[in-house]
Amino acid sequence: MSAAEREAIEAFKRDVIEPSMDALVILDFWAEWCGPCKQLTPVLEKVAATYAGKGVKLVKINVDEQKMIAAQFRVQSIPTVYAIFQGQLVADLTPARTESQVSKMLDDILRQLPIRGADDAAHQDIAPLIAMGEEVLEAGDAERAVSIFAQLVEMAPEDLQVIAGHARALLAAGRKNEARAVLEAVPDDKARDAGIARAKAALALADEAGPVDDLAGLKARVAADPDDQDARYELAGGLMASGDRDGAAELLLGSIERDREWNESAARKRLLTLFEATGLEDPWVAAARRKLSAVLFG
Repeated sequence: MSAAEREAIEAFKRDVIEPSMDALVILDFWAEWCGPCKQLTPVLEKVAATYAGKGVKLVKINVDEQKMIAAQFRVQSIPTVYAIFQGQLVADLTPARTESQVSKMLDDILRQLPIRGADDAAHQDIAPLIAMGEEVLEAGDAERAVSIFAQLVEMAPEDLQVIAGHARALLAAGRKNEARAVLEAVPDDKARDAGIARAKAALALADEAGPVDDLAGLKARVAADPDDQDARYELAGGLMASGDRDGAAELLLGSIERDREWNESAARKRLLTLFEATGLEDPWVAAARRKLSAVLFG
């Protein structure tokens, strides 16, 4: 083995193997003459920078200068992109060519591996405070929840769970425009987060189903004519605005049972939005989903 080859192996151990013990290392095999490599490089660099706080590191391997390393990985064409964890190849990222495709693959990988980046560590430090904010919000003290989450935003301005909680607290306090501004400030590459999606669903419900002045009148209309779909839909919106999700869900389920296609499946769409706004992991949603399945397939 030549001195250059020994140096390449030592550099690979230092730059790839050792960091991969507690991080996910993206290996990008490339060459100066490779056109597709030059197109992919900015994508990988941007995604790696975004995911650095999650424990992701990008290492570029020039196949002309590090032929032995490329041969060890049996690289036959470029660009070739692999993900390495604890010295082992865990995924082939080569098929991904866009920022969203690479991000999705990384999200899937990170969910399965015990990797804790700086962002995760910071999140764990404030997790008890986030839980307190959620408990206060669930108890109905919206203004206090807003205060708690506003302080958390100062501590961790990029934590998506904090941002989502802040937006939902603002909504619960009737400060819809402020909640909208919070959610609109979330970068597109982070909008897929489940907590952000939940907050956006809550905002959509607030936009569509506002308070109703005459709930009693609507209830009387539905009682007099249970097939009055417009009245059922409007009443469901009013009940959601007043915090009666059970009543709203029962009305929407009844509408779906009567005519699931009414108004382009409006009742089903509103019910699904209510599920997302409540949180798809919530036991209430699981029970309501079973009722929906019984209506649709029973």
